[in-house]
Amino acid sequence: MNKLIINTSVTKGHISKDIQGQFSEHLGRCIYGGLYVGENSEIPNENGMRKDVVKALRDIQLPVLRWPGGCFADEYHWQDGIGPKETRKKMVNTHWGGVTEDNSFGTHEFFELCKQIGCDTYVNGNVGSGTVREMNEWVEYMTFEGLSPMANLRKENGSEDAFPLKYFAMGNEPWGCGGNMTAEYYAGEYRKYQTYVRQYGKQKVFKIAAGASADDYHWTETLMKNAGKFMDGLSLHYYTVPHDWQHKGSALGFTAEDYTETLKKAMHIDELITRHSAIMDQYDPEKKVALIVDEWGTWYDVEEGTNPGFLYQQNSMRDAMVAALSLNIFNKHCDRVRMANIAQLVNVLQAMILTEGPRMLLTPSYFVFKLFCAHQENELLDSHLLIDGAEAGVAELAAVQESSSIDSEGTVHITLVNPGLKDIQLVTVETNGLHPSHVVGRMLTGAMDDHNTFGDPDQVSDQPFVSFTITTNGLIATLPPCSVVHLAVK
Repeated sequence: MNKLIINTSVTKGHISKDIQGQFSEHLGRCIYGGLYVGENSEIPNENGMRKDVVKALRDIQLPVLRWPGGCFADEYHWQDGIGPKETRKKMVNTHWGGVTEDNSFGTHEFFELCKQIGCDTYVNGNVGSGTVREMNEWVEYMTFEGLSPMANLRKENGSEDAFPLKYFAMGNEPWGCGGNMTAEYYAGEYRKYQTYVRQYGKQKVFKIAAGASADDYHWTETLMKNAGKFMDGLSLHYYTVPHDWQHKGSALGFTAEDYTETLKKAMHIDELITRHSAIMDQYDPEKKVALIVDEWGTWYDVEEGTNPGFLYQQNSMRDAMVAALSLNIFNKHCDRVRMANIAQLVNVLQAMILTEGPRMLLTPSYFVFKLFCAHQENELLDSHLLIDGAEAGVAELAAVQESSSIDSEGTVHITLVNPGLKDIQLVTVETNGLHPSHVVGRMLTGAMDDHNTFGDPDQVSDQPFVSFTITTNGLIATLPPCSVVHLAVK
């Protein structure tokens, strides 16, 4: 039997709600048709934003949304996306499918969307093809309350009040699509650009430097050494690809071996965070600079019959397991990881939501975020797992994985993951310092390739979890194979 020991009086860090952040890019049908349909659409909307999607995102307490990219950010010129929509400049989205971008969704629309969702805003600025002046004026346009050319322009475009900009990043993937720069060169560019991201508004803008891809530790070392004192956060990108970038594998129709390999690669982010954090600790021992995992998730071959530049893929219980394992890891590293943004929100990569015209469905990954939102703004608890061996075929994975936290009212929240495909896992939970009197559980489970379709949108969803027994100093839980469980213990 597996044993989980939780010391309810020992905390190890604060779990920022922003760990459960999301990412929206002008890519495929994420923005257009996914989030935004326009004010004249027959699809129910408020100021152009899909009401069904907004409600679904409110229901998982979406904390922060990143926009407009991604690779798109470094070819996006913000002044093309303001003013009357009929006169906005059109452009070719060279990164994603070569389609025409009409800029009908721009700065005002993004802040309107976030207002409706009730989430904070994370804007990614253009370093790759933009200028310091362009970025400076965008920040002024968004945040300056007084009289100035950019503030006046914002008011002329219908927004008297400044926008609540919380996070701002200087460029995206400058080592690749954002300019093919060296770490040394970008460090200098970052120092220059961030200088002109002025603090115009009452809310301090949190400045984020574009960080490493996966295990590029030299990038982190160089940025922290040369520019660490000028940043509030440093990003990290890591995608879970079952095979390799040329042959990623299918989102559906995969084997048990593919499933295991995918989860093993997802768990690798624990090592990446540990090693990048150790480098950051050398230059920032007080952990003032946050590690921002602002692109993560599964990446498969695109669905047959779809535009290869749109990155549309289905979402199964395998993706749900990747999400749950990753979120537990982020929780465990909350001393350094203070935001993460899964890629992407709607219709792209590991999406929470898929849409097809007026129809919408929620993916298995969505329900994982629904289970995990109970951790938002809690204190991470000291916890230790003593585990039995994993079943044959998944020996490289732990039989059970978890994270535990306590909220402001004293309720302990535990998220447990059983990644095995065959074995039920019994877990004895000892809540040292708390004698449970009431436990509520919810669960997501299914076969590894179970997924929702527009023909059957409810095959996978969360449900009550009652397979537990309260004991004197904790509880005993029975976890079905391929499952994610949330327990609220009082």
